[in-house]
Amino acid sequence: MTTVDDVSRPGRVAGPDEAISAEELQLAARNHGIPLEALRYDVTPAGLHYLLIHYDIPDVDDGAYTLTVSGAVERPVRLDLAALRARPRVTHQVTLECAGNGRALLHPRPVSQPWLVEAVGNAEWTGTPLAPLLRDAGLSADAVDVVFTGTDHGVERGVEQDYQRALPVADALRAEVLLAYEMNGAPLLPQHGAPLRLIVPGWYGMAHVKWLRDIRVTTAPFEGYQNAVAYRLRADADDPGVPVTRIEPRALVRPPGFPDFMSRTRVVRAGRCTVDGRAWSGHGPVTSVEVTFDGGDTWVAACLDEPTGGGWAWRRWSVDWAATPGRHVLGARATDASGRTQPVEQPWNRGGFANNLVQRVTVVVPAD
Repeated sequence: MTTVDDVSRPGRVAGPDEAISAEELQLAARNHGIPLEALRYDVTPAGLHYLLIHYDIPDVDDGAYTLTVSGAVERPVRLDLAALRARPRVTHQVTLECAGNGRALLHPRPVSQPWLVEAVGNAEWTGTPLAPLLRDAGLSADAVDVVFTGTDHGVERGVEQDYQRALPVADALRAEVLLAYEMNGAPLLPQHGAPLRLIVPGWYGMAHVKWLRDIRVTTAPFEGYQNAVAYRLRADADDPGVPVTRIEPRALVRPPGFPDFMSRTRVVRAGRCTVDGRAWSGHGPVTSVEVTFDGGDTWVAACLDEPTGGGWAWRRWSVDWAATPGRHVLGARATDASGRTQPVEQPWNRGGFANNLVQRVTVVVPAD
C-alpha cells in the first residue's frame, strides 16, 4: 500500500560538492526571488516581490470565503470578506524575508529551496488589525497560542497537513499585526495569499500565513509541524532546536554597472560612482551600514536615507566609490538598534535558516 512516506523524505544536508538537484531546481523555478536591481524601488512591485509557496496555490472563491475565529474564546466569530473590509482599515509598509534566504550559500548545503540572497521584498499591506478582532472574540484568560491555518494543503517530510503556524498570544496582540487583503493598493494576487493573509511585521516569512481561513486560540503551546518540526535552528538532526522568529539584520548591495549573462559578474566603468542598496532588521531599526570594496579587508560607513515606510520597512543606504581597474568584491553589513550585526563567517544550522552572512558582489572594472 502506498503512503505519503513514499513521496516525502526526511530533511538532509548535501554531500561534499553535491550539485543542486532536479528537485531543488524545480523548487527554485516555482519560488522566485527579487531581481536585485529592483532594490531601487522603495516599494517592491508585486510581480518582483519574492515568493515562497510550500504546496499549491489554492483555488479560493472570494464570494464563498469566510474567516473563522474559534477555540479558547468567549464569542466565536465568522466573517466574510465584506465584513472584514468593513472593519477599521490600516496600511503598513513591511519588509518580508524568507527564513531560508542565503541557504544555498552555506557549506555544507541544507537541501531545500536553494535561495541565494534574493528572498526579500518590501510592500504596502492594507487590511484590518488582528488584535481588535481577537479582543472582540474574547480571549480566554488561559490562552497561550493563536494558530493560523491556510487553505493550502500538502505533505512535508511525511506529514500531510494544511499549512499552519502559531504565534504566542502576546505577539498576536501586537498592534501592527494585520489581516491583509491588499498589496500595494490592489487586491492580493493569488500567489500572494488572496483573498486574505497574515502580516507579522519583523518576523520571517513563514509566520505570514497566506490564504488564511481559520484562526484558533489554544490553551497549550501549538505542536503542529511548521512550529515544532520545521523552522527551528538546529545544529544536527537530534537537536530539538529553537524556533525561528524575528528577522536578523541584513544589508544587500544593489549590483552596480551591468552583468555578464551567465555569471552575473558586474562590469563597472572606472571613475566615481554611487553604490547603494537596502538594509532591514526585525529586532530594531537599522542604525548603520558599512560597505567593503575589497572582500572585507576594510570597511567604510555608508549614508542612511531617512526612513520612508515606518518602523518595519527597509532603509536605503548609499556610498561613493572611486572604481579603479581590477576585480573587486563588494559587500555591506547592517547593524540594528539592538546591537545585532551581520557576520562575515556563516552562521550554519541544519535547516539553513536566518543566515545573514554578508553578501559578496564581484565587480570587474576594465582598464580601458
